[in-house]
Amino acid sequence: MVTLKRRKREGGEFSAGSMADITFLLLLFFLVTTNIDVDTGIGLVLPEYVPPEERVDTPISPDRLVAILVNANGDVLLNKEIIAIPQISEILKEKIRSKINLPKKKKLIVSIKVDRETNYNLFMQTLDQVEIAFKEVREEYSLGTYGKKVKDLTDEEYKDVRAKVFKVVSFAEPEEVK
Repeated sequence: MVTLKRRKREGGEFSAGSMADITFLLLLFFLVTTNIDVDTGIGLVLPEYVPPEERVDTPISPDRLVAILVNANGDVLLNKEIIAIPQISEILKEKIRSKINLPKKKKLIVSIKVDRETNYNLFMQTLDQVEIAFKEVREEYSLGTYGKKVKDLTDEEYKDVRAKVFKVVSFAEPEEVK
């Protein structure tokens, strides 16, 4: 029997010098290619500031105004009647439809008032219901008048839809909400 003698091999060398370069390049690649989701907040257009001495109070007829009040307990009042948040859009849609053919100065005004201690989520749900009501009435008007969805309208048709279903939403400090 012949035994073979195994030769000892020396371990291979590993150069770790370029490892830092590779790591840096990978880190740079992921930083450049990754999208960072930034919360941009609520997209609202705020009116220009008018000093108190230049402000003019304009009387608004009660049939034009829909007052939505949300208190700290989460109770929602629409024109002083307690309702659930999902009912807001259905009630508003009827009121918006009734004002479609009126001039701009007689369109519906939605006033949302919340208590300082109101849960932010309740405020957002309320605002969403108002937005849904206007959006759905605009879609109905667009389909009925032009036979197209709002997204498919020309610029001129879209301006007409926005003029007919004119949206005015007001945010204010609450009156006494109990």
